[in-house]
Amino acid sequence: MYELAKKEYATYGIDTETALEKLKEIPVSIHCWQGDDVIGLDGGGALSGGIQTTGNYPGRARNFEELKADIKKAFSLMPGKKRLNLHASYAMGATVDRDKYEPKHFKAWVDFAKEIGLQGIDFNPTMFSHKNVKDGLTLSSPDESIRKFWVEHCKACLKIAEYFATEMNSHCLVNIWIPDGYKDVPADRLAPRLRLKKSLDEILSVKYDKKKVIVAVESKVFGIGVESYTVGSNEFYQNYAAKNDICCLLDNGHYHPLEYVSDKIPALLTFYDKVALHVTRGVRWDSDHVVLFEDELKEIAKEIVRNDATGKVLIGLDYFDASINRLSAWVTGQRAMQKALLYALLTNHAKLKELQDKADFTTLMVKQEEYKTLPFGAVWKEYLKRENISEDYLTEIKKYESEVLSNR
Repeated sequence: MYELAKKEYATYGIDTETALEKLKEIPVSIHCWQGDDVIGLDGGGALSGGIQTTGNYPGRARNFEELKADIKKAFSLMPGKKRLNLHASYAMGATVDRDKYEPKHFKAWVDFAKEIGLQGIDFNPTMFSHKNVKDGLTLSSPDESIRKFWVEHCKACLKIAEYFATEMNSHCLVNIWIPDGYKDVPADRLAPRLRLKKSLDEILSVKYDKKKVIVAVESKVFGIGVESYTVGSNEFYQNYAAKNDICCLLDNGHYHPLEYVSDKIPALLTFYDKVALHVTRGVRWDSDHVVLFEDELKEIAKEIVRNDATGKVLIGLDYFDASINRLSAWVTGQRAMQKALLYALLTNHAKLKELQDKADFTTLMVKQEEYKTLPFGAVWKEYLKRENISEDYLTEIKKYESEVLSNR
C-alpha cells in the first residue's frame, strides 16, 4: 500500500520519503495536565480561576508517581519527537508558596524527562487554583500585595525555565496566561491593563538567557466568570509582545468561533521570529476538547509547513477531558497533530502557490480537491511502522486501564 501511495504522490511532485523524514523531526510539546484534570501537585486541591474539567472517568492520576507512569505509558504510544509541558502547580515537595519556587522543586521532572528521552521541557506560571487569585485578578489586581505575589511567582518561573533549558539542552517556552477579568460590564477597562503592563515589565526585568528561555503571552476572549471583560486581550498582548521582543502564543480555543488561528500564524510570522501555539479543539467556545484530525487543524499545519516555519512555530497541545480515558485523550490528540503535519508535508505547496500567483484559481481549486483523496492513510501507516508504533493503541490503553487505572 505504501509503495503504491508513494508512486501516486510522486505524480504530484511529492516525495513521501522526504515528508516522513521531516515529520519525525518536528517536536510537539505535550501537556502534563491531561493526566490529572489540571489538579496539580502543590496542594491546590481543586480547579478554580476560570478553568474547569467535566467528567469523572475512573483512574485520574493522584500523585507524582501515578502521573509519571501515565505519561510514560501514553508517550510510548505516540510517534515522533516529544517535549513535556509543565505548569508550576506540578512542583514536587515544595514547602514554600508559589512565589518562592526554585529549580529544586522540579528536579524530579528533569530526571524523568531525561529517563524517557524527551526533547525538552516547557513551563507555565500557574495563576489559578490559589488563594491569591483575589476577586478573579492576579497580575492586574489593584491589591498591591496580590499583584506583587504573582509578579514574584513569574520571576521565579523564569529562573526555573532557565534551569530546564540548561539541563535539557533545549529552549524552554514560558507561557504567561492569567484568568483576570470581570463577569459583568466594568467601570474601568484601562487601569487593569496598565497594571498588567506594569507587572509584565517587572517580570521581564529579571535577567535571563533569551537564547534559552522564550517568553510568551497568551490572550483570551473570555472565560468562566469573566464573560464581559478580559484584561489580557489579543490586542493588548500582541502590542506588548511586539514592543518588548517576546512571543505571542495563539490558543485556537481563545478566539471567536469565526476567527481562525491558521490565518493568524502567517500574519504573526510576518513580524515575529517565533510564534507559539496551544492546539486544542473548541466546541462553541474554549472548551478544550481533545484535538482531532479536522479541517482547522489541517489548516494550522499547512501554514506551518508551507511557510517553512517548523522551526519557528512552537507547537504545544492544551486540552483536558475527564469524561473519557485520559491516556486515550493524550494519544488521540498527539497523533491528530502528527497526522495534520504529515498531511501538510504531503502537499506540493510550491505548485499551489504558483497557481495562485498566476491567478489560475480554477486549477487551484481542482488541485486542492484532488489532494483530499490521495492515499494519505497508507503513508501514515508507514510512518507508524518506522516509528515502531502500532496503529492500534486502544487495545494497549484498555489493558492499562484494566491492570492499573481501575485499581486507583
